[in-house]
Amino acid sequence: MKIYLASDHAGFRLKEAVKKFLLKKKYQVKDQGASFFVLDDDYPDFIKSAAKAISKNPKDRAIIFGGSGQGEAIMANRFKNVRAAVVYKYDKKIITLSREHNDANVLSLGARFLKEKEALAAIQLWLKTKFSGEAKHKRRIAKIDK
Repeated sequence: MKIYLASDHAGFRLKEAVKKFLLKKKYQVKDQGASFFVLDDDYPDFIKSAAKAISKNPKDRAIIFGGSGQGEAIMANRFKNVRAAVVYKYDKKIITLSREHNDANVLSLGARFLKEKEALAAIQLWLKTKFSGEAKHKRRIAKIDK
């Protein structure tokens, strides 16, 4: 499994910290940008690349970053097979349900609302949580993907 990262200026610092963390944990990381901090860059330019990669291989994962994570998730969710969930505070139940019920393959983090420690805890939980595979959840995801 590859993990794609993408961020604009608002999430750049957190993306860089997460990248170091994931590489240390021996994950295969693909950084889709931004490659350096630019105050007035636009998140769609970076999120699009990560979302396209997940659209082609929905078993991979992406973690995307922005100020709130909302716009980034909206952008990502425009692509077939992408299911982005927004996290702007550490909530074990919400993070778990995003995987168990929705099989979210993109995690959109609101960098203005999360401390680095909370973001790393959310990512660890999200990556280790499996999709439940229950029939009702499969049925609902199939309807979304149509």
